[in-house]
Amino acid sequence: MGKTDLRIAVLMGTKDGAAFVDEQIQSLLAQSHLLIDLWISDDGSADGTVAVIEAWKPRWTKGRITLLEGPRQGFAANFRSMILDPGIDADCYAFCDQDDVWEPDRLESALGWMQAFDAGIPLMSCSRTSTMTETGRLVGHSPLFSRPPSFRNALVQSIAGGNTMLLNRAARDLLAKASARTGFVSHDWWAYLIVTGAGGVVRYDPRPLVRYRQHAANLVGANASWQARISRLGRLFKGQFADWTDLNLAGLAVNRDLLTKDAVACLDLFANGRRGSLFQRLGALRKSGVYRQTFAGTLGLYLAFVLGRI
Repeated sequence: MGKTDLRIAVLMGTKDGAAFVDEQIQSLLAQSHLLIDLWISDDGSADGTVAVIEAWKPRWTKGRITLLEGPRQGFAANFRSMILDPGIDADCYAFCDQDDVWEPDRLESALGWMQAFDAGIPLMSCSRTSTMTETGRLVGHSPLFSRPPSFRNALVQSIAGGNTMLLNRAARDLLAKASARTGFVSHDWWAYLIVTGAGGVVRYDPRPLVRYRQHAANLVGANASWQARISRLGRLFKGQFADWTDLNLAGLAVNRDLLTKDAVACLDLFANGRRGSLFQRLGALRKSGVYRQTFAGTLGLYLAFVLGRI
């Protein structure tokens, strides 16, 4: 099957996004790929979001738009509900926020990369983002990461937003199986963990393929400025990162059977490295091979281990 024949399900989570969702859907319609079904799970909007979506239904020419009712338990649970929905059937699956703008080849470029692999291999493509203000003015980019995506990286870092991700059917089925057993901190970090941990392949595109809208209502901020990066380091040392890691490790614990032997060995070393004496912790961390994408980030990781903040 050629890439032009592949049907993509775009999974969009919405809540009170009436001010921006029209522009996002316009950018989806402008995608160079032709076959796109848009699945929108609205999580209890009190503004005009649903009306905007309903108005788009007869104008959508790439497939169909289906409006779902979200679980109203937060953004992670909303995306989880779509990951688990057996009625959403396609060849590939993309996550979508309500207030971004996609570059026209956001989907097609990822599909082109996937064509080189066997369909049975879990595949996930993701990318950098551009950052824009509420009014759409471009103000920067997310960091350009150069180290390879891997499970050893995923244990301590989420390298790309869900709004940049495209999964093939094998990756989505794997993610659904894992997500049926547990909740997660965020769908993007969880997808990175599960796909790499199960021996799938992740590609990180250095081109910014999504314009991320930064505003006061964002649930998870962009990582595009030095202030944002310092803020994230602050969370690391305050222990919030440790809380997230606890949840990730608990989710992985109930999915050990899905992981490769190498991933299980790395996971155990990393988990054990969070306990014991200082030298035992640092020895286990070094042996695990876990890393962040930058030298400063990895240095911060080791320091957080020393201080027991991870």
